[in-house]
Amino acid sequence: MIFRRKIYDKLVEWKQLSAGKSAVLIEGARRIGKSTIVEEFAKKEYDDYMILDFAKESKDVKNNFIENMDDMDTFFRNLFLLKGKSLKGNNCVLIFDEVQLFPQARQAIKYLVADGRYHYMETGSLISIRKNVRDILIPSEEYRVKMYPMDFEEYLWANGDEVTYEAIKYSFENRKPLGEAIHRKVMKAFRTYMVVGGMPQAVEAFVVGQTYTQIDFVKRNILSLYEEDLKKYDEDNREKASIIYKTIPEQLENKNSHFKFSMVDKNARYKNYVDAVSFIAESMIGNECINVTEPEVALELFSDRSNFKLFMGDTGLLITQIMKSRDETDENLYKSLIIDDLGINQGMILENMVAQMLKMSGHELYFHEFLYRPKDTEKEKKYEIDFLTVRKKKICPIEVKSSGYKSHKSFDYFAEKYHLKMEERYIIYTKDLKFEEGVTYIPIYMTPFI
Repeated sequence: MIFRRKIYDKLVEWKQLSAGKSAVLIEGARRIGKSTIVEEFAKKEYDDYMILDFAKESKDVKNNFIENMDDMDTFFRNLFLLKGKSLKGNNCVLIFDEVQLFPQARQAIKYLVADGRYHYMETGSLISIRKNVRDILIPSEEYRVKMYPMDFEEYLWANGDEVTYEAIKYSFENRKPLGEAIHRKVMKAFRTYMVVGGMPQAVEAFVVGQTYTQIDFVKRNILSLYEEDLKKYDEDNREKASIIYKTIPEQLENKNSHFKFSMVDKNARYKNYVDAVSFIAESMIGNECINVTEPEVALELFSDRSNFKLFMGDTGLLITQIMKSRDETDENLYKSLIIDDLGINQGMILENMVAQMLKMSGHELYFHEFLYRPKDTEKEKKYEIDFLTVRKKKICPIEVKSSGYKSHKSFDYFAEKYHLKMEERYIIYTKDLKFEEGVTYIPIYMTPFI
């Protein structure tokens, strides 16, 4: 099943603007649909195409990249002979799939683009990891695009809904509530998206009417694939990335969701595991949220990377990870999550979803801890802003509330302490949009518009 994906428009833009002067590299976690969308794009936008899948290509095909880059005619003649196919037409593209498995092909992009006879598209996971760039020259002729799991709008498209998201966008931009009946309907659809997740295989299973047990089976297989990748990394680097990844649900249940290495190993220290955490974030299967010591516009300059939160890259996978301790998937458990009638900590699920949507919208993830002594109290207390971002060169604090949304002490004390000119203050919650006491309350499904 081929789903409509927003990245397609970015590829159209690249093709028009680049006009063959650069290759496009799509990077993202495994199983998010990179190969599918690239092939679909090639079919529709080019006369002909060829895929080189470096998870499967022969030694002879790979040697051709090493031996014949100084003679393009020989390179292409050998390639076409080895593949048993040539490219016909004036508008053709070569696809390098899983290019991280053969970095020499990525390095060759410089010469292939300069040759000019074809266009080039690359897909890969773990593109930035040291071993995948060691000893090669990264081509400057490479336009890089990050791809994520399907977002809420793409999920709605997959289910034949072309109108809901436009209504959500209009509501946000005009600060008009949707109204209780419509909000309830949208919230149910969003909760369903949240538990199914954005992995295309899981969405396809849902669209064709499979049970939640079958959908969960799909997601468990994806988690197993990720864990195999992490274990291989651990074997090569003597790390514990696989254990760190497995503890994410438990970590998010901590007070304020801060990552505690003691849950990985009682003697663990950040400096010994920093590479493993970075690997999870760079592979895009997890989203790292960093504490900033000062709420300044240049947030990264004040980052304290030893104090962080680690979210799952896809909230649907987080829910499956939570349920993995059960022998069987409980259909009623999924349905209870959708109707908001479950006794587990839904706060961490909502916060993970907000982190995922902010990241997919182009925000880097930061939070802020601060000490403050409220009036009529003797001691300073620690408070926290869940997420900080910057809009129009002003700080924009964000709080996520699963319950008790009336309380926003952290916001108030944050404003009193720093006297900042803030663009807007958002509380993300599960009710309809409203504006009250200088705070904009938005339903969680409006997060991408921040």
